[in-house]
Amino acid sequence: MTFLRYLAYEKSYMYLYLVGFLISAAVFFADSQGDWAWGTFFYAFTLSSMLLLGFLIFRYQQYVRVIRHMKSEDYESLSLEGEFAQLYIEELRKQHIHEMNRVQERQQEHYDFIVSWFHEIKTPIAVLRLLQQTDMDADSLREEIAKIENYVDQALYYAKLDSFNQDYAIQNCDGIQISKEIVKAHSKTFFSKKIRISLQAETLVVQSDPKWLLFIVNQLITNSLKYTENGGEITISTCETPQEKQLLIRDNGIGISQKDLPRIFNRGFTGETGRTFALSTGMGLYLAQQLSNKLGHYITCTSEVGVYTQCILHFPKDEDPYVYLQQRTQ
Repeated sequence: MTFLRYLAYEKSYMYLYLVGFLISAAVFFADSQGDWAWGTFFYAFTLSSMLLLGFLIFRYQQYVRVIRHMKSEDYESLSLEGEFAQLYIEELRKQHIHEMNRVQERQQEHYDFIVSWFHEIKTPIAVLRLLQQTDMDADSLREEIAKIENYVDQALYYAKLDSFNQDYAIQNCDGIQISKEIVKAHSKTFFSKKIRISLQAETLVVQSDPKWLLFIVNQLITNSLKYTENGGEITISTCETPQEKQLLIRDNGIGISQKDLPRIFNRGFTGETGRTFALSTGMGLYLAQQLSNKLGHYITCTSEVGVYTQCILHFPKDEDPYVYLQQRTQ
């Protein structure tokens, strides 16, 4: 910071000095009745100017010292404006640190997911290679291909989490019809495991994005199929309250322990059930919950080990104004 640039910021002091000196000169002139002592006048002007110059030099040195120590935490501001600027910069610094931590955490999440995804995708590929070397069974082939498709879908939807607001369209969807499509897609697994499917509702009209809702319900039904033993049953039903509509998916599979239940929607969490079934990645329910929240829905789960597991997809009844306007114009 040069001295001339510093003077540009101290013009108010110089203007104040000039006005004060002119007022003093006017009073002196009025009181002397035209008999000026010019020597005394210029002497006073010189002294006051030197005082102003000394004050400006002192302030300049203070500014230079503060600028040199601005990177440290213990410098003192020279003005009220500077104090507020210091507080604002400190707040920005905290926000920057918070944002950097969030970005690093997100990067670590992506890294962990990619590592687990590559690990899990290798299993069905290895099975396919084994089937290729032996008498290939069509049902086994479909099952392994379905697993690969599911893992690929998980990776795709996980990658879209951050750009979700650019790729969705809220409209009326039939939750039961979507469930039927998913059951049909998994019909071979239902038959091979002799699992009964019970649909206890005809329709459930909710406001959501059909593509994302299909993925969410598919994760819930896939989980039920995975953890329901041969000869079991999966029930799909609905419930409606004054506040919301609900899609219930219940199975009589191995269940979830009470200590694991609060954490099943955490990223990468598998718990005792996941350790029993080595193919569990812990990403399906996490993605289903994350996407549900972005759509304005949410998922809850109740379970008892060895008895049942029930996942409930909640759809609040708050009407979407865009959908309501579309209905009015049709």
